[in-house]
Amino acid sequence: MRASFAVLGFLIAAPLMAQSDSPSFTVQETGQGYWRLQDAVKAIGGGRGTIMIAPGSYEDCAVQTEGEVNYIASKPGTVVFDGFSCEGKAGLVLRGRGANVEGIIFQNFKVSDRNGSGIRLEKGNLRVDNAIFRNSEQGILTATDPSGSVVVERVTFAGLGGCPDGMCSHSIYIGDIGSLTVRSCRFERGTGGHYVKSRSARVEISDNSFDDTRGTETNYMIDLPAGSVGSITGNEFVQGRNKENYSAFIAVGAEDRLHPSAGLVIAGNKASFAAGVQRNSTFVADWTREPLKIANNALAAGLTLFGRR
Repeated sequence: MRASFAVLGFLIAAPLMAQSDSPSFTVQETGQGYWRLQDAVKAIGGGRGTIMIAPGSYEDCAVQTEGEVNYIASKPGTVVFDGFSCEGKAGLVLRGRGANVEGIIFQNFKVSDRNGSGIRLEKGNLRVDNAIFRNSEQGILTATDPSGSVVVERVTFAGLGGCPDGMCSHSIYIGDIGSLTVRSCRFERGTGGHYVKSRSARVEISDNSFDDTRGTETNYMIDLPAGSVGSITGNEFVQGRNKENYSAFIAVGAEDRLHPSAGLVIAGNKASFAAGVQRNSTFVADWTREPLKIANNALAAGLTLFGRR
């Protein structure tokens, strides 16, 4: 089991305040500095470019409408985007060709629609590496883009989600896109909703830690509400006491059938309850009635491997 190591190396780094005589956002290809992130994004335009971000805590945001942009913390763990949303949506609103985000902390995002996110992807591809999303309504949210892909690696998600008045948000909420990869991440201390909810056609969710021990009013660890193929492997799941719904760890096809699920592999995972929690639950709950490949999962007492709904 490799999931237990999914803790970021920069977590101990203390973020600095954005106080400098030099511009904080530098387009690497030109060396030009900008005081506002939006101006740096605009300078790249429809091309490709990298924005190096100086250490600091920022009340700033950006909307990317074209091109391919890398948003890179010059020192991982020292760049914080702190609750300032563009378009009433997110810290980064992305609808260009693609974006890559590395080493950045997103925190305290809340908006009137109750789905404030660190990153909102509306079009294109996204890769996030070595980052933190915490204490917000949502971490990453996407719209529908069947040709798009999202890759999330070495990221911590903490203190996210909720279902006020039935309007749910989640740590990761992926729309109908081509593929989702979540690898070597840590999910903890959820405050409602699911840890990963995805309507993507394909998933690869591997080597992650889902620690719900301090979660409150949470639901599934992984929800694939429209069906999906791919794999869920090598993860470690711990279900906490304070659940809104403890009936299952993984749910497949609970809402609709956008995609086939035949051959979805769920293997090599470990699932248990937090210390002192004694209850019955189902590891995989399936609404699709398609043949899933479930094997070699280590389950604690009280867990049933599979349940058809």
